[in-house]
Amino acid sequence: MSIAPPTTTKPKVVICIGDIHGYITKLQNLWSNLQTLIPPSDFHYARIIFLGDYCDRGPHTREVLDFLIALPSKYPNQSHVFLAGNHDFAFAAFLGAIPPPPDGSAFSDTWEEFKPSEEREGWYKDDGYEKMHLQGRRWAGKITVKFNTAKGTEYKGSIYDAGTTFESYGVPHGSSDLMKAVPDDHKKFLSNLVWIYEEENVSIETENGLQSCKLIAVHGGLEKGKDVKEQIKYLKEKDTRIPKVEPLSGRKSVWDIPEELSKSATIVVSGHHGKLHVDGLRLIIDEGGGMEQNPVAAIVLPSKTIVRDTDKL
Repeated sequence: MSIAPPTTTKPKVVICIGDIHGYITKLQNLWSNLQTLIPPSDFHYARIIFLGDYCDRGPHTREVLDFLIALPSKYPNQSHVFLAGNHDFAFAAFLGAIPPPPDGSAFSDTWEEFKPSEEREGWYKDDGYEKMHLQGRRWAGKITVKFNTAKGTEYKGSIYDAGTTFESYGVPHGSSDLMKAVPDDHKKFLSNLVWIYEEENVSIETENGLQSCKLIAVHGGLEKGKDVKEQIKYLKEKDTRIPKVEPLSGRKSVWDIPEELSKSATIVVSGHHGKLHVDGLRLIIDEGGGMEQNPVAAIVLPSKTIVRDTDKL
């Protein structure tokens, strides 16, 4: 059945989907709910922005990546944006699926600043570690403390809870065998993830009616007190010299819209924070936080409708 595109006078539907963290059933149920809720002409021609963190914590990272990789061929009239989360970046770093530092420096240069944490976090020290980015070593490491007091949960293998990702590919946590076990199309998917996405003329419902805005999507957010243009530049370039990419992994530093953007109508949408927070044009869509008992949520623009995998539609 062919579905006609929506009329050009209607604002384009943009769907932003929060962190999935290896929960395939939640992703399937959320997708089904979006399909039920949104009229077919809007859904089939929508822009879908995945906000990152597809792996770790939940048990089915491999199946989640299969689902995401298949979307463009299953829904050829949609456009799909796949952002890198801090977990995906670390997974890709372990596999060698990130670009080399632009200045020709070695990935081992990223270790120095965080060396004091190496013992506690039990950084990966097996095949290939000498040429690995800091976050790849942390991701595949074996953390020496068992309990994450901030989250009230036990660590799953590493500080990133990557044990479940290893298991989804049939290998034990921390094993270099994962490099061979991950299929090439998954490595390609991870290496193609963008660190930031920008789009002009995105419509959103506000107190003053429908407003046309610029949209910036980045997993954690943009840092306050740092030049926004500079941040956008290095995020677009995927500058892997940086040991810890704050817009992918920061917390308080990236929570708010930077002051220089608040002067113009700019939506900043992120996942990452383990919260659902809609405040004006700042949208944080991560109700799940990778916790088994929490839903995975999406926001549909322009209406700002929140859709969850648990909704009974």
